[in-house]
Amino acid sequence: MATLGDIGVSAAINILSAFIFLLAFAFLRLQPFNDRVYFPKWYLRNLRTDPTTSGTFVSKFVNLDFSSYIRFLNWMPEALKMPEPALIEHAGLDSAVYLRIYLVGLKIFVPIAFVAWSILVPVNWTNSTLEDATKFSNVTASNIDKLSISNIPTGSQRFWSHILMAYAFTFWTCYVLMKEYETVASMRLQFLASEKRRPDQFTVLVKNVPSDPDESTSELVEHFFLVNHPDHYLTHQVVYDANKLDKLVKKKKKLLNWLVYYQNKYTRNSSQRPFMKTGFLGLWGKKVDAIDHHESEVEKLSKEIAVERERIPSDPKSIMPAAFVSFKTRWGAAVCAQTQQSRNPTIWLTEWAPEPRDVYWHNLAIPYVSLTVRRLIIAVAFFFLTFFFMIPIAFVQSLATIEGIEKAAPFLKSVIEMKFIKSVIQGFLPGIVLKLFLMFLPTILMIMSKFEGYNSLSSLERISASRYYLFNFVNVFLGSIIAGSAFEQLDSFIHQSANEIPKTIGVAIPMRATFFITYIMVDGWAGIAGEILMLKPLIMYHLKNFFLVKTEKDREEAMDPGSLGFNTGEPRIQFYFLLGLVYATVTPIILPFIIIFFGLAYVVFRHQIINVYNQEYESAAAFWPDVHGRVISALVISQVLLMGLMSTKKAAPSTPFLIALPILTIWFNRFCKGRYESAFVIYPLQEAMRKDTLERAKEPNLNLKGYLQSAYIHPVFKASEDDEDDEINDDKWENESVIVPTKRQSRRNTPAPSKISGASSPPSLPEAVQELPQP
Repeated sequence: MATLGDIGVSAAINILSAFIFLLAFAFLRLQPFNDRVYFPKWYLRNLRTDPTTSGTFVSKFVNLDFSSYIRFLNWMPEALKMPEPALIEHAGLDSAVYLRIYLVGLKIFVPIAFVAWSILVPVNWTNSTLEDATKFSNVTASNIDKLSISNIPTGSQRFWSHILMAYAFTFWTCYVLMKEYETVASMRLQFLASEKRRPDQFTVLVKNVPSDPDESTSELVEHFFLVNHPDHYLTHQVVYDANKLDKLVKKKKKLLNWLVYYQNKYTRNSSQRPFMKTGFLGLWGKKVDAIDHHESEVEKLSKEIAVERERIPSDPKSIMPAAFVSFKTRWGAAVCAQTQQSRNPTIWLTEWAPEPRDVYWHNLAIPYVSLTVRRLIIAVAFFFLTFFFMIPIAFVQSLATIEGIEKAAPFLKSVIEMKFIKSVIQGFLPGIVLKLFLMFLPTILMIMSKFEGYNSLSSLERISASRYYLFNFVNVFLGSIIAGSAFEQLDSFIHQSANEIPKTIGVAIPMRATFFITYIMVDGWAGIAGEILMLKPLIMYHLKNFFLVKTEKDREEAMDPGSLGFNTGEPRIQFYFLLGLVYATVTPIILPFIIIFFGLAYVVFRHQIINVYNQEYESAAAFWPDVHGRVISALVISQVLLMGLMSTKKAAPSTPFLIALPILTIWFNRFCKGRYESAFVIYPLQEAMRKDTLERAKEPNLNLKGYLQSAYIHPVFKASEDDEDDEINDDKWENESVIVPTKRQSRRNTPAPSKISGASSPPSLPEAVQELPQP
C-alpha cells in the first residue's frame, strides 16, 4: 500500500515530467522550422506566413531572438485571451463546448474540495480507529487512510456529516449541470440561428428505399418526394457503393507518395538511379528501377480508377437503397427529417444528413438490413472484450507491486526494498503500467464502431466514447478497487446477491485511493503535458518534409494537425468526474489532484484548439446530452457505493437517508432530459422558418440547387467531375415545371423535374393519392 511518502515521490516524478514536457514545448514552438507543427491551423487558413522563407540561413532554423526565451510561458495567458464568441467563430461550437466540460469540472470540484477539506477531513483525521487497529492486529494503514472515512469507528454518529455532505455535493453538482445544460442548449440554438448556410441544413438522409421492378432507385426517390413533398423537394443524390474505388484512389495516393520520395532521392543524387525490390516490404523479389516501376503502377491504377468510375453509376449492384434528398427550405427538410414518411415504418426512413465532411462514406454502402446483425455481433464482442480484458490488466497490475515483483524475480528483492525504489514502484509504476496497457483501446473501439455501420464521424466518435467510458468503469475503476485476480472478481460477483455488490465495492474504495491518485498524476498531469508537446506529429512532419514534400500542398498535408479526438478525450474527463464524485465523501484528499488536472487540461486544450486542431466536422454540440448523462451516472454510482460502504460501517440509523439521493438524481435527470434535450435532437420549425425567411429577404435570387447538387457526391467522384463542364444552367429552377412520363404504369403523369428544371408543379389530390408508391 502506497504511503504519503510514496505519493510524494510519484508527485515529484510526474511534476518533473510535466515540467520537462512543457519546457521542451516552450522551446520547440519558438523554432522557425517547427512553426507549422505547433501552429498548423493558422497556415491552413492562410493567416500565418512561414518564417523559414526569409531571413538568414541560421534564422530559418533557430530563433535568434533571445528575449522570446524569457517569455517562454506566454502561451498560457495567450491561450486564455480569446473570448468564447471569438473561439466559436474560430474553432466551432463543438470545440468551445468541449472546453466547457473542463470548466464544469472546476465549477463542481473546487467548491466541493473546499467544503470537504474544511469539514470531512477534520472529522476523519480526529479519530484513532486505524491507529488502534495497527497496534492490535495485522491491519496496515498509511497517513492518507487517516484522512478517509476508514478512520471513523464503526457505528459512529460522525457518519451523519458524510451523509449531509453527500446531499450538499449532489445538490451542487445537479445545480451546476442544470445551469450548464441550459447554457449549452442556448448556445446551440443561437449557433444554428446565426450559422452560415450549410448543405446539411437542407438535406436529409433517406434509408431503406424499397425496390421497384419498373424504376431505378433514383427515379423512385424523385417521384416519392415529388408526391409527398411537392412544394419543398429540390434534388437528390443516390448513394453509391464506391468503397472499391476509394481503395484504388488511396492506393494511388500511396504510390504517388513513394514516387515523390524516389524522385526527390534521385534529385539529390542524380548519378545513381534508385532501385527497389518488388516483394513484400521491399525485402525480396525482382530488382527494378523504383521511379519507372512506380510511374507504371500509377498509370495502371489511373486506368483502373477511370474504368471503375464509369462502372459504378451504371451497375445496379453499386446503387444502394439510400439517398441524400435536398429541399428548397430548411423548414421542408426539418419536416421530412422529423416525421414518418410511410405507413410502413421500416421503409423510407429519414434522418438529418450529416454535414458533408462529417459523412463516413464507407458505411453508407452497408445494407440497412445487416446493421442490426452487425450491432448484435459488436455488443457480444464488446462484452467479452470488457470482461476478459480484466485478465491481462489484473496480471500486469499484480506484477507492478512490491509483492508481485519479489515473487516473479526474487533476486531483485534487495534492490526493490531500497526506500526510493520502493516508493517509485508503489507510487508511480501501477499508474504508468495501466496507462500503457490502455493505449491501443481507443483504436480497437473505433474499429468496432465502424463495423457497426454508423454513417457519420461524429456518431462514430460518440459511440466509441460511450464504450470507452463503460470500459473504464468496469476495468479501471471496478477492476482496480476490488482485490484479487480477474477470475476472483468475476467469481465474487457471480456468487453473491445484487445487494451485496455495493458493499463489496464500498469496502474496497477507500483502500484504492492511493492507486487512483498515482493514476491521475500519470495520466492527468504528465499525460496532458505530453499532449501539448505533440512529439509524434513533430517527428512525422519532419520526416515527411524531408522525404516527400515538393509543393506547398504536400507541405499542408504533411502538417496533419488532427482533430480534437472526442472518442478518447471525453471518456477520460468523465472518468475523473467519476473518481471525484465517488471519493468526495470517502477520501477527499484525491480532489486537489483532480482539480489540477481540470485546470491544466483546460489551458492545454484551449491552446491546441486555437492553434493546432482542425476539427473534422461540426455537430453544434450534439454530444452534450451524452456528457450530462455520464456525469449523472457517475453521481448515482457514487451514491450507491456510499450506501454500500455505510452499511458495512453499521451506520444503520443514517444509511436509509441516502436512499433518497439516487431517486432525486434520476428525477433531476428526467427533468433535464425533458426540458433541454429536445434542443439537441430536434430542430424547431419556428427557427427553420425564421432563417428561411431571413435568407429569402437577403438573397432573393439564390441558386440553391446549384449550391446543393454536388454537396453529397462521394469525394472519389469529385476529382473527375471537376474536369467536366456543367451540363445546363439551373438558374430558373424555381419557376419552371415539366410533366415527365414515368416508366411505371400507375404513374403516367407524375410531375418530375426535367434536365433543365429543378421544380415541378404539385399534383392534384386524386393524382397524389393514386401516385403514392406501394410499400
